[in-house]
Amino acid sequence: MALIYLGLGTNLGDKERNLNEAIRKISLEVAEVTCQSGFYASKPWGFESENEFLNAVVAIETNLLALALLAKTQKIERELGRIDKSTKAYTDRVIDIDILLYDYEIIDLPELKIPHPLITERDFVYIPLLEIAPNLVHPVNGKKFRELIVD
Repeated sequence: MALIYLGLGTNLGDKERNLNEAIRKISLEVAEVTCQSGFYASKPWGFESENEFLNAVVAIETNLLALALLAKTQKIERELGRIDKSTKAYTDRVIDIDILLYDYEIIDLPELKIPHPLITERDFVYIPLLEIAPNLVHPVNGKKFRELIVD
């Protein structure tokens, strides 16, 4: 079983409901959520919007391979109303599910980069991640994530 951390974000509609529904669907369609952070409000990152985000991180354990997991999380995003993934510019979204870490694997594919390359730059990711995994180690450099945070 692989231990995976997923980052969740939403800035449209009933944000708390969006996160709770994403977590419910992940538990039903992917794997049981073994740990969940609190919900964190944040400003949009990388684009302008009047809509603040609500973010969380969850941990799951699964036998799914990384690309199969990506397909399942993208399916959940579509089921919850996500139209398109941001490819060139960030936009408002009903839900975003990012695979932050997949065990200690390093994956560098056009469609999937693990560890997620921006974990330590986004407080709305690293704060909830460190809430549920305070001693988590970065698979590339072997340092604890909390030592890598740049404020």
